[in-house]
Amino acid sequence: MRERAILVGVGLKREARLVGSSLGELRRLAQTAGADIVAEHSQTLARYSPASLIGKGKIEEIAHSARMLKASTIIFDVELAPAQQKTLERALRAKIIDRTRLILDIFARRARTSEGRLQVELAQLSYMLPRLTGSWRAYSQQVGGIGTRGPGERQLEYERRHIQYRILHLKRELEKVRSGRHLRRQKRLGVPVPQVALIGYTNVGKSTLLNALTRGRPNSPEVYADDKLFATLDPTARRVRLPEGSWAVLTDTVGFIQRLPTMLVAAFRSTLEEVELSDCLLILTDPTDEDWERQDKAVDAIVLELGAAHLPQVRAFSKADRLEFAQRRDLQRRFPDRLLLSAVTGEGVSETLERVQERLSGRWVLRELVLGASERSMIADIYRSAQVLSETPAGEGTSLLLKITLENWERLSRRARSKAP
Repeated sequence: MRERAILVGVGLKREARLVGSSLGELRRLAQTAGADIVAEHSQTLARYSPASLIGKGKIEEIAHSARMLKASTIIFDVELAPAQQKTLERALRAKIIDRTRLILDIFARRARTSEGRLQVELAQLSYMLPRLTGSWRAYSQQVGGIGTRGPGERQLEYERRHIQYRILHLKRELEKVRSGRHLRRQKRLGVPVPQVALIGYTNVGKSTLLNALTRGRPNSPEVYADDKLFATLDPTARRVRLPEGSWAVLTDTVGFIQRLPTMLVAAFRSTLEEVELSDCLLILTDPTDEDWERQDKAVDAIVLELGAAHLPQVRAFSKADRLEFAQRRDLQRRFPDRLLLSAVTGEGVSETLERVQERLSGRWVLRELVLGASERSMIADIYRSAQVLSETPAGEGTSLLLKITLENWERLSRRARSKAP
């Protein structure tokens, strides 16, 4: 049975515009988590109340709404301090969930790999630790003195110590996973294939595009894709053929979101490490979302935070099949450098790959290497260092058409005769 929930948007007066858009996002998050939204409230404040976040009058209004609508859950669009949550639970007599806890719940459902599950549990325990007093409030008051220490306090300390040990254990396990991933990444970086990170706000169609690009290829199972926020959390890499015949590795990363809790940014940073190590960023925007321009700014801010703003970029508007003619014309007028893309109809897919190929050409170049009969010992090194697109006889030697980094080309060309095609 779906929980009946009331949403509460809260913000400071200086950011009043953000409250409305963020509340709309909270609605989608709550629906993704399985809630039945029965009412919404919002309030802008000069400053937050340290004790209860919102004012007494608004609390009474929400309490009345919860009674009338028989809502058992109230979801706040900010992260609540432990004391604020405790006060609101007493005043509203309902389950109080803040934005962080809601996102954690969705992440817990969506994580599929062992690393993703470890990261979710670490974030959940980090969130839970300062809120333990709420679980043991029946024992929270102690008189003090010899012989008066109650079992509740001991239980609370046991629980806190257990969580601290578990957090330490999870961090160690994650470090092992990261070390293994680092070795795999180093091995993959040694393979002569450019890396492209597919990024964007959550639910812009990244997984759908990746499926469209790899559909029909052997050993390429489809990536889970759904019209929900955070449908996929774990990064997925697939080989994609570029128009000239070479290959690139395209990695689908976790979707971005505004007001992402700090602990989640830290816990899921490893899922975004692919962005930092990429040769090119393919950034998707969903223009069918009325708030897409603000979402674009959120994506740009995270790319900057990751230190990846200097990387070559290809930007495209996804879900072009859902756009009206007037919308398409307006977007093309305002953003002539962006592509219109539809993974459903195939519109713009080949143009997007051509643009990616063009951006990669700054580091990955097409070269022809002609080897004499005495230089064939270089063949093994060439296959380790470059993508060999073709190998044909050339007199007594061999002509190789390569896709190769500038660094490797300079190294190999010093050892053999070469020319650009």
